[in-house]
Amino acid sequence: MAGVTLENVTKRFGETSVIEGVDLVVKDCEFMVLVGPSGCGKSTLLRMVAGLEETTAGSISIGDRVVNDVPPKDRDIAMVFQNYALYPHMTVRKNLEFGLTIRKTARPEIDRLVKEAAEILGITPLLERRPKQLSGGQRQRVALGRAIVRKPAVFLFDEPLSNLDAKLRVQMRAEIKKLQHRLGTTAIYVTHDQVEAMTMGHRIAVLHAGKLQQVGAPLEVYERPANLFVANFIGTPPMNLVKGALADGGGVLEASSFRLPLPQALRAAAGQAGRKVVLGVRPEHVLDAEAPARGETAPLELTVEIVETLGDELVVHGRTGDDVLVFKRDAHRAPEVGARVPVKLDLSQLHLFDAGTELRLGA
Repeated sequence: MAGVTLENVTKRFGETSVIEGVDLVVKDCEFMVLVGPSGCGKSTLLRMVAGLEETTAGSISIGDRVVNDVPPKDRDIAMVFQNYALYPHMTVRKNLEFGLTIRKTARPEIDRLVKEAAEILGITPLLERRPKQLSGGQRQRVALGRAIVRKPAVFLFDEPLSNLDAKLRVQMRAEIKKLQHRLGTTAIYVTHDQVEAMTMGHRIAVLHAGKLQQVGAPLEVYERPANLFVANFIGTPPMNLVKGALADGGGVLEASSFRLPLPQALRAAAGQAGRKVVLGVRPEHVLDAEAPARGETAPLELTVEIVETLGDELVVHGRTGDDVLVFKRDAHRAPEVGARVPVKLDLSQLHLFDAGTELRLGA
């Protein structure tokens, strides 16, 4: 097995920069998820690790070997694509065998590896079928099996679940995670779905416009976003962001329609009065006025604009002046649209960002 190291990796197409100076270390046996919106460069970065795209600058290492000039077939990687890429005229067995046959692997070894992969993925009864006779989930398992038989040092996944329905995606997410844990192989997984990223990765790397924004454990990135982009991208519903300025010596945040005392932990980092900032608060930290709270809170009254039912809970959009705050409520306590609802903000869970640099303020 092997880790993957990217040092100052850059990719340009002519004058267009797609990846700019990415530094990333994927540890041996780690499941790393590259997540970001469409067009942020995550698939291009994965293709550079695979050798399907050349780097404009920087170096990529797999294990102790720099692989910039190593062809894809010699990099000891296996890639699973979004479109499965199965040979339609071949049976499942032949699809699984194909890469091993090209490498002139001995027949007994091919049979052993195919049998082992089929048992792991539960596709043994499907070995004599062709891809058109399989469901989407079964085809995805075959694509995974073709990667498994290679026994690679690194698995690369390029949005492999995008073509599946919602229920099957949840099932396959769990299966891929269990598979990676069982095999103990380093994996890099690309997705635009931040729920997928949060549930699957040991760590996640958030990209935006070709630049790495933050790397960390899912909970770390969720609770301590490095900048406004990460704060807004990670989380469903996303973090509430309200523009404001510091007042009263930096101890109060003054938004367009309310004032909020800042907890002591934020005051030192916030700076002097007059500084333009953006307040961040997660929907789950906009509490019902009667709900118990662990620490200090600040009251607020919101006018309900939208109520979204999500089964066991509601997502409510409330307005105060020009600012909209989204919060969650029990499904059996739906407020009426237009009603004024008292809430309170958990001051210990506030986030502050500099309005100019968009970087997080605070330790």
